[in-house]
Parts: sequence; structure tokens; C-alpha cells
Amino acid sequence: MEKTIRESILDVIEKNARIDLKDLAIMLGMEEATLANEIAEMEKEKIICGYHTLINWDETSEEKVTALIEVKVTPQRGLGFDKIAERMYNFSEVRAVYLMSGGFDFTVILEGKTMKEVAMFVTQKLSTLEAIRGTSTHFILKKYKDHGSVLVGENKDERMLVTP
Repeated sequence: MEKTIRESILDVIEKNARIDLKDLAIMLGMEEATLANEIAEMEKEKIICGYHTLINWDETSEEKVTALIEVKVTPQRGLGFDKIAERMYNFSEVRAVYLMSGGFDFTVILEGKTMKEVAMFVTQKLSTLEAIRGTSTHFILKKYKDHGSVLVGENKDERMLVTP
């Protein structure tokens, strides 16, 4: 099945949101004005929800801790999981919320300055929500690839590799 023009646009800008409209129009064989209108329409329809910069914080002096939290909940009658998800995604510390299949109901991606800050969020904000039955927090130790981009280059670590 052939891709629609919208799918072609989305494929390119998902990988490079900074691509020049003129270059994208040439790449897709479209008029620049038509392309701009199509992108504006997809923004209006919330197909394109935003443009973000992927930053490798490990290469800066800024300290950040990312946690993946597995959350078990009791769905609310008549509302299912949506109202619980809304409560969680409205916390400013929360970067993403996903409804999951398997042994837990949600995955929550959270960012904080320290592990203690993340722990305090889980114990004081997340775990206290009425529908929450349990959580399991996992801290991200190192990011190798994120949103399709490899974040590691040459190994700068001077330590010797451990081999069996």
C-alpha cells in the first residue's frame, strides 16, 4: 500500500523537525505553500502535537534523573483508565504516561533532579492517588538510544572492560 502524502511528511519531520520547508517540498515533490498548509492542518488536527529537541543531558553539567514507574491501578467505574491517566499526566514532573498490557496497568516516565526527588514524588503524590494499588520504580542508569537517536559515541570511559 502506497503512503499518503501526510504519512510521507510525518515520516520525514518525525526524524528531523528542523528540516527546511523548501528542502522537504523538493524531497516530496510538492509546492512549498501546499506543504506548509498541510503541516498547519495536521497541527490544527493534533496529528502533529509539538516539536521537541532531544538533549543528551549526560553531556552537560545539568543533573537529571529519569525513572520508569510501573503502576497498578483499580479502574474507575464508567471512566476506565482515562481519568486516572489524566491525574497522573497533569503532574509537572511526569514526562509520559502509557497504558500497558501485562502485569501492570501504566508506565509513567518521570524526571527529577535527584533520586530522592523522584522517590518523594512517588510516595507523596503518585501513591496517594485513590486508584493506585501499587508502584515499582526503575531508575534509568544510562541512555544509549532515545527517540531513534544514538546518544553514545566513542567510549570515553578509561576503565578496563570486564570479561569472563
